[in-house]
Amino acid sequence: MSCNSCSSGGGKPNGCRTNGTCSTSGCNKLEVYDWLANIDLPGGQQTYDILEVRFKNSRKDFYRNEQKINIQVGDIVVVDAASGFDVGIVSVAGELARIQVRKKKKDFKPLEARKVIRIANQKDIDLWIKARSNEKELMYKARTLALNIGLEMKISDVEYQGDMSKAIFYYTAEGRVDFRQLIKDMASEFRMRIEMKQIGARQESSRLGGIGSCGRELCCSTWLTDFRSVSTSAARYQQLSLNPQKLAGQCGKLKCCLNFELDAYLEGLKSFPRTDVRLKTQKGDAYHVKTDVFKGTMWYGFRGESELYPLTSARVKEIIESNKKGKKPSDLKDYQIKEAAIVEDTGYSNLDGQDSVSRFEKSFKKNNRKNSRRKKRPNKKKE
Repeated sequence: MSCNSCSSGGGKPNGCRTNGTCSTSGCNKLEVYDWLANIDLPGGQQTYDILEVRFKNSRKDFYRNEQKINIQVGDIVVVDAASGFDVGIVSVAGELARIQVRKKKKDFKPLEARKVIRIANQKDIDLWIKARSNEKELMYKARTLALNIGLEMKISDVEYQGDMSKAIFYYTAEGRVDFRQLIKDMASEFRMRIEMKQIGARQESSRLGGIGSCGRELCCSTWLTDFRSVSTSAARYQQLSLNPQKLAGQCGKLKCCLNFELDAYLEGLKSFPRTDVRLKTQKGDAYHVKTDVFKGTMWYGFRGESELYPLTSARVKEIIESNKKGKKPSDLKDYQIKEAAIVEDTGYSNLDGQDSVSRFEKSFKKNNRKNSRRKKRPNKKKE
């Protein structure tokens, strides 16, 4: 779980105390551990000169180490920007960076990549820390300017460039927003270059972070990099109740974890018969109510009755085949799964009343009696 300070873009964590430059202790968002760091390259092969640099939150980019500077993972470096320079932390280097480039940017051209200028000195780090500390105040001022104009938008995060000559404002809005007047007001107020980036609700949650209903940190702010669309059919296939309060995450959208086990459910449902087929019996038509995919059980019930009959998928197929031949079973009770009550012997035995609620009362009474006797005894004066 990320620290309170370094997860929001730098600072000194309370645990590792490495000023937010650690890469193995879980302080960084979307961190990558280099398992190939201790493996030597084959003879004659040069080290890959592309580095992955992490900025605030989950923003990362690839830069070229043209000067062949000795840079390790966790070093704070100064990199080239569109105007001026920026400061970031090296998250991946070496052969693992080559894998990340193939994974994230297939059309990446190394010769066109921006360059690493140098390893950051103390002056660069001080300016970087100052920029991070001023971001929250800058965000509040920008929100006030947006409210004064009457724009329907929410500025959720601000990121300074390392040299404090530019600021990126991340905002969310339901539709298109004409923020040309807002940029003019912010440029005259803050005296810097302004860039506006619209993000979705899921991207906003990944940047801000938080704790999910499962008790763990949000997946989008720790390891999830791609945000795939989640539909209500994913909940239907998993036999979940369509309750928006339970299915929605902190972003207000359907939880991304609904897609995690969807493939396993779809694969398991292939062996089940169709649920819209009624089971015809002499008692009447039975309707499908619910399915347990991993137990292979389907529950059916009759209209007007509350009792449900658990059947295996094989039994359901057998009844459907007999219905096609014109045969109707008398009732579903002959086909249902008979669940015997099995009492497991855990091997636990009550040793000397250890699970008794009143097992300490006797000792308490003895101590109370001793204390009362001591109080009643008169103190003998020394002659």
